[in-house]
Amino acid sequence: MSDHQVEPRLTVDLPVRIWGLNAQGRPFSLRVRAQNISSEGALLSEVESELKVGDVIGVQCDERKARCTVVWAVNTGSLKKNQVGIKLLADQECPWESHIPTDGKPAMVSPSNRRRYHRHKITLPVEIRDERVQTPIRINATDVSGNGCYIETMMPMRVGTVLRVDMHLDTERINVTGIVRTCDPGVGNGIEFTGLAPEGKKKLQGYLDAIDPQLGLAESEHKNAAGS
Repeated sequence: MSDHQVEPRLTVDLPVRIWGLNAQGRPFSLRVRAQNISSEGALLSEVESELKVGDVIGVQCDERKARCTVVWAVNTGSLKKNQVGIKLLADQECPWESHIPTDGKPAMVSPSNRRRYHRHKITLPVEIRDERVQTPIRINATDVSGNGCYIETMMPMRVGTVLRVDMHLDTERINVTGIVRTCDPGVGNGIEFTGLAPEGKKKLQGYLDAIDPQLGLAESEHKNAAGS
């Protein structure tokens, strides 16, 4: 018998948004309900789009977004609505973490989870230009760090696409070269900033650290817990 213990799920009724491509390859964006959750996944109900095992979809709870994969899907026979089991991709942070009890202890950022460039779940307007097409696209980047960002789009670009990325840090305009590293059909792209010098990455990271209220709250809770 395996010693691995499955994390218990918490029964809830959370409104969440999902988006991506359905089983017929058509884009969708839906408001559904998360019926039970854990730090690794959730059960979604009232899903009006047909999804299949292996699909990657975007999920938003409150202001936090993440990418998940569909691990099972069942048609409930009620008004063509489905129940879907999803699991967070390995590099994603749990979007409903604040709804999971922590035995009275504040959620803290583990030092082992701190990256050189901490990712921020914030919205940052950017202008992206495919260097082969030269047609700018104005879009919101999410999951941003000094090393790159994730953009939410129903029509993601191919891995390896070279881009010019423009963004504003208060009154300063930054223009960098980027490359598409990940492509999730119907969900979005992961972009690495390849043309930003180390000092530029540190400057961008400092700006993101300063404007993200969630990071400040987590650090304050961590300090308070350490001093108690």
